[in-house]
Amino acid sequence: MPAATPGTPSLLRALNDRAALELLLTHGPLSRTRIGHLTGLSKPTASQLLARLEAAGLVVATGTATGRPGPNAQLYAVNARAAHVAGLDVTPGRILASVADLTGEVIGSHELPYAPGTGPVEQVGRALAEAVKDAGLHLGDIHRVVIATPGSFDPRTGVLRYADHLAGWQSPTLLEELAAALPMPVEYENDVNLVAIAEQRLGAARGHEDFVLLWNEEGLGAALVLGGRLHRGWTGGAGEVGFLPVPGHPLVRQVTRVNSGGYQELAGAQVLPSMAARLGVEAPPAPSGSVHGEVHGAESGAMVAAAAALLAQAAAAPEGAHLRLLREYATALATGLASLVAVLDPEIVVLSGALTIAGGEPLRELIEAELADLAPSRPLLVTGEVRERPVLRGALESALAATRDEVFDTSRR
Repeated sequence: MPAATPGTPSLLRALNDRAALELLLTHGPLSRTRIGHLTGLSKPTASQLLARLEAAGLVVATGTATGRPGPNAQLYAVNARAAHVAGLDVTPGRILASVADLTGEVIGSHELPYAPGTGPVEQVGRALAEAVKDAGLHLGDIHRVVIATPGSFDPRTGVLRYADHLAGWQSPTLLEELAAALPMPVEYENDVNLVAIAEQRLGAARGHEDFVLLWNEEGLGAALVLGGRLHRGWTGGAGEVGFLPVPGHPLVRQVTRVNSGGYQELAGAQVLPSMAARLGVEAPPAPSGSVHGEVHGAESGAMVAAAAALLAQAAAAPEGAHLRLLREYATALATGLASLVAVLDPEIVVLSGALTIAGGEPLRELIEAELADLAPSRPLLVTGEVRERPVLRGALESALAATRDEVFDTSRR
């Protein structure tokens, strides 16, 4: 069916339908009267809207409102089973897959450890199939998949760049092979960009159109959101700030070959043990397990866990040598951030990832103070709020946004 013409009754109905569905997603179950009040529609029009959405399978009646004078009011909610999406977080150590319903609730997950000798297509297919099975669904029930990877796929060549450590993912035909193997639309996005999407939709960046997110775990990376949209750059490499030349560290040349750069060497997780030892900070006992579910591979996982433990210990008692460690590390982080702030002048900077989160409010305040001295503008610095699998959450939110646009477009029904 062709799209509705602007200004026609069908377009107005579609706009009202979309507004009602968004309200139900935001507020949960609502009565006809409450929907009419929030949308400004009359009771008869709200009734027609709900009947139309119920017939389309987009809303369902779900219980009644009690505790008020008069008859109990019927409540309506978005039909969670009207569509399903999946997200995959791909790292050198594992693939984590989850399935969510149309409301965003995760209903199935699976973690597939890296299997040497197994190709990316097989691993992605297996992880997705197991997550779909865990959700009690079939692959045909999934409307869209978003796959998160380190680095980014060059839009001109389809080759994954800036992620040489992701074995087997550099084939120029990989995207075609994945598209042929998966029976639904598949999109690919940089993992840090997806953390920014999660923070923009659910966390610290809600309501902000211009912000930078600095991710700090096994590598330093940034996501740039300008005018409400991700800025990916010509080759998809915008935000690969680990390669940024910075004062305070010798220039790193041929950065793509050595897979590192000045900012990574100045402020990456690997510098914290030697920095702490030089300042007289004794390392705490080695923590077990991964940090915030986002550490990739045993070696890098141990490094990040040890660095995060140092920062958490210092933040718990920020005085003496602990305070000196926090100050020196804050200066290192602010050095790279100052370049981003000088170029982009963002409204806020979101600090995310295991290391900056481990440093807590003491580290955030010190970075903010340093940035005020080093950068011409003073953006608000906030700590990321999406802590549980933020890359995967961002993949699901990205898939949900596109799927809701398709499913909620009642003008095409």
